[in-house]
Amino acid sequence: MAGAALAAPVFSSELTDLAEFDPGAAQVVILGEVHDNPAHHEAQAELVARMAPAAVVFEMLTPEQARTIVDMGADSGVEALAEALGWARSGWPDFAMYHPILAAAGDAAIYGAALPRDRVRAAVTDGAAEVFGQGYERFGLGDPLPDAEQATREAGQMAAHCDALPEDILPGMVAAQRLRDAHFARVTLDALGETGGPVAVITGNGHARTDWGIPAAIARAAPQVDVLSFGQVEAPPEPPVPFDLWRVTVAPERDDPCAAFR
Repeated sequence: MAGAALAAPVFSSELTDLAEFDPGAAQVVILGEVHDNPAHHEAQAELVARMAPAAVVFEMLTPEQARTIVDMGADSGVEALAEALGWARSGWPDFAMYHPILAAAGDAAIYGAALPRDRVRAAVTDGAAEVFGQGYERFGLGDPLPDAEQATREAGQMAAHCDALPEDILPGMVAAQRLRDAHFARVTLDALGETGGPVAVITGNGHARTDWGIPAAIARAAPQVDVLSFGQVEAPPEPPVPFDLWRVTVAPERDDPCAAFR
């Protein structure tokens, strides 16, 4: 496997109009986002409403937070839910951007897939398989990545952190990402098994990638499951595009994300 080329989607199509979005017979639909882009959350809410999924999995929610939402109901209001969830301490963008997705979910079961931060940090030093625990083989966490993919993912981690990381931590950062992808896939498969699907997944574009994100983890663990990945990006991507469907949107005004590293 060492040195193997990165996998590309069987097909990849750009959407210029959300009306063109058709999940077909997909059992799992992964809806990517740039976390602080309001347009991406608006699109997710629209697509969730159209899909009427049996379950919605959120990268951003812990299982406890998901239960709080179910107990209170999405109609409890933005401020009340945000306070009950402790959202201001979560590090995620304004809850008001995510609330419409919850409202659009209707009677769908809500699943929280967020891992405790100490477990994610542990993967940096101990490896993804060790932290994932029982079942890690199912998601391939015991296998080293192909050389090309490892190098590409390490470079991506460095770029995402404004070239401010020490190089020796990069393999651990990739391990933490692999842990999260596998865990999100596990929660998604649990949601599919418990509800019958379809399942919508709200997550960042990095986890929506077909070559190494949640779709790849599901393909490894449950190849019979039909998965569709939809990416939302702010600039035309270089081919091969790692999403089944994708669209380009305008980037919102934002502060320089690298300022904190300087």
